[in-house]
Amino acid sequence: MNDYTRKNMRNRKRRIERRLGDRHWTDQVEPMFSASNIQYEMGERTRGTSVGGIGTMQLVARRTGLIEAIDKGVHVLKRHLPYHESDHVLNIAYNALSGGTCLEDIELRRNDAVYLDALGAQRIPDPTTAGDFCRRFEADDVECLMEATNQVRLGVWRQQPAAFFEEAVLDADGTLAETTGECKQGMDVAYDGTWGYHPLMISLANTAEPLYLVNRSGNRPSHEGAAVRFDQAIALCRHAGFRQILLRGDTDFSQTRHLDGWDDQQVGFIFGIDAMANLKARADELEPRQWKRLERPAKYDVATEPRQRPDNVKEEIVRQRGFDNIRLQGEDVAEFRYRPGACDRDYRVVVVRKNLSVAKGEQVLFDESGTWLHYQPFGSGRSDCDACQSTVQSGELIEQLKNGVQALRMPVGDQTSNWAYMVIASLAWTLKAWFALLLPETGRWGQKYQAEKQTVLRMEFKTFLNAFMLVPCQLVRTGRRILFRILAWNRWLPVLFRGVDVLRRLCDVDPIMT
Repeated sequence: MNDYTRKNMRNRKRRIERRLGDRHWTDQVEPMFSASNIQYEMGERTRGTSVGGIGTMQLVARRTGLIEAIDKGVHVLKRHLPYHESDHVLNIAYNALSGGTCLEDIELRRNDAVYLDALGAQRIPDPTTAGDFCRRFEADDVECLMEATNQVRLGVWRQQPAAFFEEAVLDADGTLAETTGECKQGMDVAYDGTWGYHPLMISLANTAEPLYLVNRSGNRPSHEGAAVRFDQAIALCRHAGFRQILLRGDTDFSQTRHLDGWDDQQVGFIFGIDAMANLKARADELEPRQWKRLERPAKYDVATEPRQRPDNVKEEIVRQRGFDNIRLQGEDVAEFRYRPGACDRDYRVVVVRKNLSVAKGEQVLFDESGTWLHYQPFGSGRSDCDACQSTVQSGELIEQLKNGVQALRMPVGDQTSNWAYMVIASLAWTLKAWFALLLPETGRWGQKYQAEKQTVLRMEFKTFLNAFMLVPCQLVRTGRRILFRILAWNRWLPVLFRGVDVLRRLCDVDPIMT
């Protein structure tokens, strides 16, 4: 970032802070929204775009080697007339990064000349062509796309400090992706009556990156195929240089026949286990002294003064109308040794007992307890809270892919093509994560930079769009340069400029994946 840009940003920040600063108002005669004589006209020389961050994402794709990796590893087009595989893939991913929620939104970008110039493109595929590209995929092609992306991912990880490789935490989770279509091949009815598909995701919790996504029919169980994908993710993390690996998942993923094999590889795991009758009996036989109170950490730290909690309107209505009201009074935790039927060794089972009270109106009817169980290998050093919160982050990531990126819309005609779309669209989230991972975190302001890096990495997708993508810019093409001139200030612009500086310093001919 040059001195002129730095000074300009300081002035923009100062002006908006002065404008929004506290002041003592008198009673105003006119409303604040007072604009009246509004006119529109077409600009001739000045050209702008509302998606100023798209240039940054193109830099990420080029500098990481993603474009070359896709074209080298994925072959679904016989001839490139005029697009390559990387053009189609990035066209769908960039649509999501531009705020698009469906394939039809590509048409808006296709008719935006400034957007096309920002990407150095004469044209981009239309929505119909994008859907046709997804339909060209076979299962092996989707696998090749995921492997190509993961090879680039290794290069991004290599840019991280040594502490990054202390432990890889791999989460498995599934979700139902409902569709209202009636002719989509592979769709089926799920356990709750939902028609659609049942995708599986293996993710790296450290960075919230989806490593493997698999589309399955809606009636398939959550754990189906998870062990194979776990093994692939373990191999990927071993190759990256992670010193320890931990697998996590809920009760659907405790596939006991694989536990010994993972334990032999010195891979840790925390899986839920169904509260079967024999295990509940073992828990009930534990001595009272073996139970201890489970103290969960606070969801967040109060930065200012604690606020008074508002009245619980829902609970008041439940009480007034005499509905059953179940309240959590506390949680206790204990552990015992257990050998699953498919295993040759004992494992640690952490038992969480939830103490509940059931009331009707003002009258307490009875107290009861619910039992939740979790596998852990012995000697893992994992806390009880680790077991109890093993799938929180994976659920949050699925929520972002489903309702933020809109990667699970299933917009095309069959199971494999929707799988391809899901993997391609999820690249929007991956590019966001790579941008965060490549941010510098050293130097005079290293501590501040580290905090900002983690904030960007954990941002919700919509927040990231508003902070880094939907930035109004004037586009200027001069000679061999495409200049994005930012027209409005926001608090994340210094981070954006730092990221662009890092990306520009990376060598063009030797992307970081090599």
